[in-house]
Amino acid sequence: MKRILSLAFLILAVPIGMHAQTAPAAVELTTLLKEFLDGASRNDAAIHDRFWADDLIYTGSAGRRRGKPEVMRDVRSAPAAKTGDARTVYSAEDIRIQQYGDTAIVAFRLVATTQMSGSSEVSNYLNSGTLLKRRGNWQVVNWHSTKIPNDEADAQKKD
Repeated sequence: MKRILSLAFLILAVPIGMHAQTAPAAVELTTLLKEFLDGASRNDAAIHDRFWADDLIYTGSAGRRRGKPEVMRDVRSAPAAKTGDARTVYSAEDIRIQQYGDTAIVAFRLVATTQMSGSSEVSNYLNSGTLLKRRGNWQVVNWHSTKIPNDEADAQKKD
């Protein structure tokens, strides 16, 4: 009877623990995200190529759905920055990571700070992505971005 109860407890406890586990790769994933945002701030095609999986589904904040070929075409076709051009720097705040084995969900507030003519404009987005660890590397297979209206972004910063 003890053996049956122990087995029943184990069977019930395993799925519960799967949902509440700490993300063992949180540091690695946070570093990857920050490296990506730094590279995206410079429109670095190599960092985009490494970050996005070949089977990517990317839904942008304007509702446009694209795959990796379209994302890479957009990155590669962007004109080179010239002196005096507006420059956008991306950073992440409120990073949340949930990991399920070789799958991780990364959610955060993307802060896009654009410098132009001596002034700056800040836009905020809620981003989330699903990453898979394949052949030892994490890559994004699904990404979603939602623009936060400025008044809501200000309210979130005060919370």
